[in-house]
Amino acid sequence: MKLGQPIRRRPTPDAGLVAALAARLGCPVLARVYAARGVAVDDVSYATQRLLPPDALLGIDAAADLVARVLTDGGRLLVVADYDADGATGCALAVRGLRALGAAAVEYLVPSRFTTGYGLSAEVAEAALARRPDLVLTVDNGITAFDGIARLRAADVPVVVTDHHLPADHLPAANAIVNPRLPGDGFPSKHLAGVGVMFYLLLALRARLRAMGWFSAARPEPNLAQALDLVALGTVADVVPLDYNNRLLVAQGLARLNAGSGQAGVRALLGLGAGKARVTAGDLAFRAGPRLNAAGRMDDMGLGIECLLCDDPATAAEMAAQLDALNHERRAVEAQMQAQATAHTDALPDPLPAALCLHDADWHPGVVGIVAARLRERYGRPAVAFAPAEDGRWRGSARSLPGVHIRDALAAVAASQPGLIEKFGGHAMAAGLTLAGEHLPRFAAALSAAVLAQTGGALPEDALLSDGPLDPALLTLGLAERLHGAGPWGQGFAAPLFDDVFELRGVRGVGADHLRLQLAPVGGGGAIPAIAWRAAALQGQLGPRLHVAYRPQVNDWRGERQVQLLVEGLATI
Repeated sequence: MKLGQPIRRRPTPDAGLVAALAARLGCPVLARVYAARGVAVDDVSYATQRLLPPDALLGIDAAADLVARVLTDGGRLLVVADYDADGATGCALAVRGLRALGAAAVEYLVPSRFTTGYGLSAEVAEAALARRPDLVLTVDNGITAFDGIARLRAADVPVVVTDHHLPADHLPAANAIVNPRLPGDGFPSKHLAGVGVMFYLLLALRARLRAMGWFSAARPEPNLAQALDLVALGTVADVVPLDYNNRLLVAQGLARLNAGSGQAGVRALLGLGAGKARVTAGDLAFRAGPRLNAAGRMDDMGLGIECLLCDDPATAAEMAAQLDALNHERRAVEAQMQAQATAHTDALPDPLPAALCLHDADWHPGVVGIVAARLRERYGRPAVAFAPAEDGRWRGSARSLPGVHIRDALAAVAASQPGLIEKFGGHAMAAGLTLAGEHLPRFAAALSAAVLAQTGGALPEDALLSDGPLDPALLTLGLAERLHGAGPWGQGFAAPLFDDVFELRGVRGVGADHLRLQLAPVGGGGAIPAIAWRAAALQGQLGPRLHVAYRPQVNDWRGERQVQLLVEGLATI
């Protein structure tokens, strides 16, 4: 957290919409929050009947036909996945879904972050051919896998790509491609995660098999919605924008977890047992997601996928414990790398470049993405962190802020300086790339120039967007619980954030890097407990009166529940 980050209030929402939502929800504060995010009255419901149908996805019929043909012929299906949480959940969904639909032989293959790198490369294609598949099906990768797909096609192995990353200016020679970001694709939701694209392919495949008369009393048609907890976890963990369709997918997955169902592995990653509290998207984002991602960051994502495929709760719990241990290891590595990255950045001359590009020969390749995210948060600009790869190359992970499309910035660098970047890919807010070590200084300058060219010469303001003040009398446990259980909140559909002026009645450090505060509303009333994460460095800079951006939350400590403020922004006034 940084002191003095600008806090801007959202425009006042339409009063009529607020009133209509309040009548539907019975909570004026939640109605105001929803209206400020453009939620229509009908969109507070997440019924499965409102899920967008798959037929608008370009190429999905061809993909379903091909997979159905191989499946009904008893062919061998090989899923090639990414090594992050989206890829792992998509892989587990594909394997579970294909088996439930009657596939006789389904295997999976996951590249290594440390050896082969991302995606269906030529090297990964050779490993796939060793499995002798009759069809290769990608999940969360493949849209730029030109060499790997060409190798498979040369060996007469058909390839179906399911992906959600932005395509290049031409497409690989796959037999079928399903990606809502393809040019000309008419699917209304462009923000499906990789696991979401796979879910839609399974829906289309089930419909195709139904039309073929594949299902019978001996081979019943599966309920694919039973795996929506996997879709929810991958969607939230990949931080894709939560448009209505994605919120529906997440809400349905959460509903299954809260009803006591869901995959044993997902429940184990969440630490769920009898009597556990309600699961929210935040639990997926900050509990299950990091534990699952730790496998791909620190070791091998095969452990994470096996956990998601496991049906025995005790075995799944053992795997989840291993993943939790890896996540603790990741935290320790991250803390050391973050301290080094901050020291490197603070040593740079003013003004800082428009994009930060840092590298260190000792940095862990599985943690650079988190370091880049922390740099972007601390310094309010895009950041790329690099770790060494093979043959003098460096692999970088980039994170951006709203208003800077980082993948487009990389594309601009690649176009203006051919050969500078060996390969890259990603989204508006996150991307990955590989380049030769000698190109690092030139790349740093080129990326800053590309960012400024994209933004008109000045970085966008890195401001917190607030829902405005909240009457202190409304800061109750009941409201905190209602807001916490609504949503689902996440990227592009931010949890409620309020701001107001408070008197600082007390402050102390807690843990390694956090602050516990006592904040009293200036208008009167007792002090309210508050927590500010990663804010210990600010303790000596806080004045007696503060402008605070906060989220009301429930603090459940040793069975005692009370409302507290989660501080997101602080400014001394």
